[in-house]
Amino acid sequence: MRNAECGVRNVMRARRWVVSSLVLCAVLITGACSKTKQPPPRVVPVVAEAAVRKSLPLQIRAIGNVEAYNTVSVKSQVSGEISEVFFREGQDVKQGKMLFRIDPRPFEAALRQAESALARDRAQAKNAQAESARYEALAARGFVSQQEYDRARTNAAALDAMVQADEAAAENARLQLEYTVILSPIDGRTGAISVQKGNVVKANDVPLVTINQVAPIYVTFSVPEQDLASIKRYQASGELHVDASLAQAARPIAGRLTFMDNKVNTQTGTILLKATFPNQDRALWPGQFVDVVMTLTTEKDRVVVPTPAVQTGQQGQFVFVVKDDGTAEMRPVTVARTADQWAVIEKGLQAGETVVTDGQLRLAPGAKVEIKNAKPETGKDEKKPEGKNAEVK
Repeated sequence: MRNAECGVRNVMRARRWVVSSLVLCAVLITGACSKTKQPPPRVVPVVAEAAVRKSLPLQIRAIGNVEAYNTVSVKSQVSGEISEVFFREGQDVKQGKMLFRIDPRPFEAALRQAESALARDRAQAKNAQAESARYEALAARGFVSQQEYDRARTNAAALDAMVQADEAAAENARLQLEYTVILSPIDGRTGAISVQKGNVVKANDVPLVTINQVAPIYVTFSVPEQDLASIKRYQASGELHVDASLAQAARPIAGRLTFMDNKVNTQTGTILLKATFPNQDRALWPGQFVDVVMTLTTEKDRVVVPTPAVQTGQQGQFVFVVKDDGTAEMRPVTVARTADQWAVIEKGLQAGETVVTDGQLRLAPGAKVEIKNAKPETGKDEKKPEGKNAEVK
């Protein structure tokens, strides 16, 4: 019985060995077949453009805030009742235009009173001068004492001083009367009116109206202190051009840099600049935020590629260059800066080389590429029709 069981076990072991050998042979044969019959390399479709030489502006971009060129808060210099308002809220006014009138009657009465006191004292002063002259002649002959002559002369001098005080009082009363008419000090646009006809105002109290000069107008913006040296260098050779863009505007508005602050903000590490815009069409309005582009100069003959061509890896920035044999080469590059949709290549690429702008994720160095946006070749000999109609005369 034991001998039979041992025989069965030996047969089972022999079968397992045979099966294992067959499986191993099949694996070896399959591997050999796979090595001898490799599939053709995969062609990766990409979009590519040629690196070109262009002249690009050197620009600094920032966010700017529109400010009025001049702002005046109009206040009354005298107290009184507003008798007339000569403009509407939001109206454009010219320098010297009448804005308000304060009831002038109290000031007219004060002026008449001052002029009357001046006339009285002038008459007294004239009489005192004549009396002093008479006393001088009498004192010379010894008919009056020197003391009486000195008293007459002092009285004449005091009345002369009183006349001068009356003249100043009359001038002040005349000036107060002029202040009852409030004129616009600048050309600009009026804001909301804080007082209306019939209100009583105090001298130098709340502003009656605020006027903003909006033509020309300022745009203030800040740039990093690292750009200060470049701005000063290019500003020395001429005015710097500044463009301001609004979200709803079709094209930017042109201006020029007119102010640079005399210190750097130590908290933000930036410096404040101002550009002036003519703003005749009132496109810019105080308080708006705009995109600011300041052009320092124009760099000529720089090698540029579309911005999407530049990729960033562990070793830095690189591009995929399509070689003449249709394979991709990963090329490290140094990017000087970007301008709009272009990247300026400092080194690593020559003008005329073709770089991949889309499809880099599927690429590897040495991979075959198919340029999807390649233009069809021209100038090849076209197949001529055969037969009778081969030539048409």
